[in-house]
This record gives sequence, structure tokens and C-alpha cells, in this order.
Amino acid sequence: MTTSIKLIGIGDSGVESLSAEKKQFIEQSDVLVAGERVLAFFNTYHGKKIVIKGGLKQVVAEILAAQGNIVILASGDPLFYGIGHYLASKMTLDVYPHVSSVQLAFARRKLAWHDATVVSLHGRPIKGLAQKINGEKKVALLTDDVNTPNAIANYLIDFGFDEYEAFVAENLEGVDERCRSLSLEDMRTAEFSPLNVVILVATKAPKVWPLGIDDDEFSQRKPDKGLITKKEIRVLSLQQLQLRDDSIVWDIGTCTGSMGIEAGRIAKNGAVYAIEKNEPDLANCLENQRKFRVDMTAIHGKAPERLDEFPNPDAVFLGGTGGNMTDLLATIAARLKPQGRIVLNAATIENLAKAVETFKQLGLHVSIMQAQIARSKPILNMTRFVPLNPIYIITAVREEQ
Repeated sequence: MTTSIKLIGIGDSGVESLSAEKKQFIEQSDVLVAGERVLAFFNTYHGKKIVIKGGLKQVVAEILAAQGNIVILASGDPLFYGIGHYLASKMTLDVYPHVSSVQLAFARRKLAWHDATVVSLHGRPIKGLAQKINGEKKVALLTDDVNTPNAIANYLIDFGFDEYEAFVAENLEGVDERCRSLSLEDMRTAEFSPLNVVILVATKAPKVWPLGIDDDEFSQRKPDKGLITKKEIRVLSLQQLQLRDDSIVWDIGTCTGSMGIEAGRIAKNGAVYAIEKNEPDLANCLENQRKFRVDMTAIHGKAPERLDEFPNPDAVFLGGTGGNMTDLLATIAARLKPQGRIVLNAATIENLAKAVETFKQLGLHVSIMQAQIARSKPILNMTRFVPLNPIYIITAVREEQ
């Protein structure tokens, strides 16, 4: 019967990074579990070795089948973007962390990190990084062989992150450790070890946009301005979507991307998927994404075509339906997650009536808000109000069965 399972963090210097207590745990163990690189530090170990390679499911099965004292070794702090959380959910173990790579990197930079934002790009797509870090003064990025410092620099420059200076810490605690401060331009072409952490430090205050970006700030079709969802309606519609930090959002008929961009800044750890049938509008959307630093997926097409390329949504916004309302709403409703919400803006009572009828037929709970907005405008030395077109904001909710 297994006596104990210990999960121990280890540094890049191998055995030298371990305390006397941790070394004793390893010496007294019957089974040693680690990746190939870490196991190479223990060539004289005489117990059984289990290699962590590929998925963890098979490794967990081998650990649970093993007998005696088991030690699992993992880099840094196993509970900091490591395997610790998964292993702890599958077995009873004790955790002995080492200093994390991020902690070491900030120490080398001689910079406090209690107020830093940490984002792991290790085994994850870089898509969406822009909104995660925009406005942050300190950022630590965990990299991999795809999301290298070079790739990160190219991405940040593309989104206009000119406020950051980079610090790259390589092979921390190893014999070939190297730490450098670099501009993003220099980081684009420099060579780096595969084992590295990137720290970004803002050297000036970035532009941070408030909720409800002014309409004129968006690149939009000319001379046909007015297609954008107006700022006040945008804010009301966003409130009806009730987005969370991790929401998956669809923006149908995104046009300039104004709704998708505002949604992406709220759901910064989720994702926004947009579709637009007019290529010139889609080009404006892509330009606006870079300006407002929201990295969403925007494709050319007319919904419901191509919606099968998107993951199921928590929230869907429609600025209009393009004349195929029944089929489009049915397609969206079939994909909507439980408690998901659809917000449709209608400018006519005919579309209002049709949308409400369709939503009810689809078994969704419907509520309607009529928004009549007027903006002040100077006239000589006085002020008058100019009304915007009245808009019906229709919200449909997929209630739990």
C-alpha cells in the first residue's frame, strides 16, 4: 500500500536547488516521477522511475498503482500554472513548492510583483492577450516554443503596445542563466533559450478607453456614417448581455466592431467571435481592434453561415438580422448555453414584433427595453437636444430546464 505521495518543486539547477529535507524525501522514496529533463538530474536513483510525458491521465494511473513512498518532481511551484492542481484533484498528496519562475524573474529584475498581472501562454494561444494586459503596469508572461519572446514582441507591436520595456529571464538558476532588458523592437530579433519568462514594465501611461467609447473614435464606413451602434445604446445592450470575465460572445453583423470591442474589454478572459458580410466594414473592424487593443476573431460571411466555426456562446448580440431573422435566431438559440442571453436591437415595430414572436416560439424568456436618447447640441449661445432614432433592445434568455 502507498505510504505517501509528495509533490516537490525543483529549480533549474537540479539537486542543488533542493533543501536537505527534500533530498531526504527523494532518497527514502521508492518511486520517482518527473519529466525527462528533471529525471536526468537523478541518474543514480535506484528506485522505480515514471516519466511524465504527454498527457497526465496515464501517469496518474501509474502513480495510483505504485507501492511505497512516491515523490513527484515538478519545476518551480507546482501549484502555479503547474501540474499540482490536477494531481491534487486525483490523489492525496503533500506539496513542497520551490520558488516559481515568475518570482525568480521579478527578483532578477529587482521589482516587486504583488501588483503584477501574470498570463500563461504555455500551451495556450496568444489570441486575446491584448485585452488581458491593456492598461497593466507590470505583466509576466510564461512562454513556450510557439509563443516565444520574438512572437510576443511581434504581437505587441502589432497592437501598438509602445509603453512596455521587456525583461527576459532565461534558464533561471541554471548554469547558463541570462537576464536582459530589451525594447520590444530588439526582442523581435534577439535569440533566446527555450526556458524563459518575459516581464513587461510600462514606462509611460497607456491609453485606456472607458466603457462607452465615443462613436467618432471608431473607424467606420464613409460617407455612410451612422451604421455604428450608438454609444448609449451600446452601453445599454452590454448591460443586458450581462457578460462575465470569461464569457464567450458572438457579435452578429459586427460592422465596425464597436459592440464586439466593448464586449471583449469586459470578457477579457473569454473570447469574442464576430461575423460581417461587408468586406469594407470588416476591414474597419480589424483596424478598430488594433486601436482599442481587443483581439477578437472576426470573419467575413453572412450569418447563419459560418457560425458552426464558433464555439457555443454565453451571449449573442445582433445589431440587425439582414432579413433572415427566423432561421438566424433558431440557429443561435440551438447553440446558446444554459442561462445564455441574446440581445437584438430593432429599429422598427415590425422587426420588434417578429423578434419577440420568434423568441417565444423558441422557448426563450423575452424582455424589451425602448431607448429614446437625445444628445445636447449648441445653438447660438443656447443648447437644444437632438434625438437619436428610438431603438428596441430585445433580450431573450435561455432559462434552465
